[in-house]
Amino acid sequence: MGERPPKGLWERALWFADRTPESRNRYVDFLRALSILAVVLGHWLISAPHFADGRPAYSQLLEVAPWSRWLTWLFQVMPLFFFVGGFSNGVSWESARRKQIPFGQWLDARSRRLLGPVLPLIVMWGLTTAVAHVNGVEAGMIQVGSQTALIPIWFLAVYILVVALVPWTFAAWRRWHLMSVLVPVAAAAVVDVAFFAAGLRAFGWLNYPFVWLAVHQLGYAWREGRLPAPPACLALLFGGLLALVLLTHVGPYPLSLVGVPGAGVSNTLPPKLPLLALAAAQVGLLLALEQRMRRWLRGRVVWAVTILVNGIIMTIYLWHSTVMILLVGLAFWKLPAVLMQVPDSTAWWSARPLWLLACAVCSLPFLLAFARFERAGAAQGVAPVWRQILGAIVTCAGLAALALGGTAGDGWLGLRWLPLLLPVAGTALAGFGPLAILTRSGRPAAT
Repeated sequence: MGERPPKGLWERALWFADRTPESRNRYVDFLRALSILAVVLGHWLISAPHFADGRPAYSQLLEVAPWSRWLTWLFQVMPLFFFVGGFSNGVSWESARRKQIPFGQWLDARSRRLLGPVLPLIVMWGLTTAVAHVNGVEAGMIQVGSQTALIPIWFLAVYILVVALVPWTFAAWRRWHLMSVLVPVAAAAVVDVAFFAAGLRAFGWLNYPFVWLAVHQLGYAWREGRLPAPPACLALLFGGLLALVLLTHVGPYPLSLVGVPGAGVSNTLPPKLPLLALAAAQVGLLLALEQRMRRWLRGRVVWAVTILVNGIIMTIYLWHSTVMILLVGLAFWKLPAVLMQVPDSTAWWSARPLWLLACAVCSLPFLLAFARFERAGAAQGVAPVWRQILGAIVTCAGLAALALGGTAGDGWLGLRWLPLLLPVAGTALAGFGPLAILTRSGRPAAT
């Protein structure tokens, strides 16, 4: 047997840092961690719970301060995550083919790492909703709280299907190269024309695969060195920014690059062309910085921190909104004085550092409790590919419904039973249901 890593999180990160091969692109891991932390910070920052006319109210900064919608140009980093995902999935899939690992085994390992950590979150919110309902908590408050907490899982509902398509999207890249990027971009443009000019709003949902697959394909291009090198990549940066300005100021698209409650049109629900313009700008900037950042990431400590964050990255992402909502509920109940500031006032902004610190500190127990589910359980057997893909579709349908509407409903115990049960049924169909996750989490995953 080989040398085993230590158990402590920091010691483990240093152990892996010292054994990282020189060939690894550390910038990919850094960008993955950076994108998730930006999402977390953005969600915590725009949260604006307060008292309105003496009653608890939950709103967002984007609602009460329209100027703040410019901030979404900095904090909307989902294009970056799909871009990095394309790079990583290309590396992983090509390695699997080289080692003659079957697609089913590869997909099983990827799916476990992505979906394993989300099941405890869904179970927790099902129980929390039922307890709150039985104790007479207003249904509207439960719905807002659970929906806000579960919004992050929309990403998994899309990304797991993108992963399931990797053999075909990777083959498309190898055959058509940049055309495999341009075709979904053109398709997204057609969908947006139909959305705005023809009023075909339902047609807009087709942009979920078109937009995110286009960005994912760019990740394949990055891996193979097919994207512009500095300083040519600066043209991509400024071209993307120019397109973004024109789309949002001359075109029909809203300024905010995340959804604003109550707004008639959203750039993210469903995704639209401004996200592709943002992706171009982000890719151009990141390519311009790549060589400098890769030299910086050779440092032992900074690389160990990157490894540490990536080791618990899904736990951070999935639970950060739940921590925030629980803090909001506690403050409304026991500490109303801390929520008396008017959102976007000087006093409110002065309290933001303490609010962010409180969210970060209160996240620690959740990370310690649930990070174990992020270490994919060792597979005792792999389900057939058709079951895995069907299970992924069923699971993602449930995740999408929960992200859109939360857990509160008109069913028994005040629950939306169908969306809650779909991920349980889907993961069981795919061969790694809740029981398998609970009993095997923390063991080494099959490679």
